[in-house]
Amino acid sequence: MQRRSLHSLRMVWKIMGPLQACKLLLVIVSLPQGRTSSVVTVNGRTENYVLDTPSGVQASLECAVQNHTRDEELLWYREDGIVDLRTGNKINTSSVCVSPISEEDDGVRFTCKLRRDQTVSVSVVLNVTFPPLLSGDNFQTIEEDSDVSLVCNVKANPQAQMEWRKDNDILVLEKGRHQIQETKESFRLSIPKVKKSDNGTYSCVASSALKVETMDFYLVVTDKVPGVPVEAIIAACVVVFLTLAFGLFARRKRIMKVPKYSKLLG
Repeated sequence: MQRRSLHSLRMVWKIMGPLQACKLLLVIVSLPQGRTSSVVTVNGRTENYVLDTPSGVQASLECAVQNHTRDEELLWYREDGIVDLRTGNKINTSSVCVSPISEEDDGVRFTCKLRRDQTVSVSVVLNVTFPPLLSGDNFQTIEEDSDVSLVCNVKANPQAQMEWRKDNDILVLEKGRHQIQETKESFRLSIPKVKKSDNGTYSCVASSALKVETMDFYLVVTDKVPGVPVEAIIAACVVVFLTLAFGLFARRKRIMKVPKYSKLLG
């Protein structure tokens, strides 16, 4: 073996010349040593990818080591937390099962890594599709001339198209009377200074490619309760106080007068 190596070096020396051979030798010596040549795959893929899946089903992720010259231990992570694996589910191949997949798993990242060199890894991000899920405080009693907000919380993937209806008809938005605020997770209808005509059933409608979902909100507008006349009460108290004060002042001599008593004769 040594003779063959020496012979090969001599041949390279003759073909390339001393200078080029020295350069080649320096390149070989400078190559990083001890780096793993193993690669990992998840479900046969060597690159990070997104897994599209509906909710309610089971997803199985299988990680395998390729090009390994010895047994390799594998690690699984869910986001930044390590997954607890059985003893027989760690060497050269390893799998995790998510069952059943729910909307809470949407956007979650699973990563398989070599324990020996954790830079060797493949990540899978779950893209969980599910119909709209609606929630909120669906019954409110509000006094006339007060401000009210109906908040429809929504979760959906793909994102749903939202609209408000009133008493089964599309709500006609009046400028200065209705305000709509929409985010990825909520759909808000605000009505400043409600009137009796605002009484009724408001429906939050979410339409997606998977399903149309509706949630009803009941708004009851009551008569305005007359406010307590605070200023009038304060004025009356002041009047009573002053009346008492003047009365006491006018009778001060009588109040302060000390009665005289006759001596009793024995």
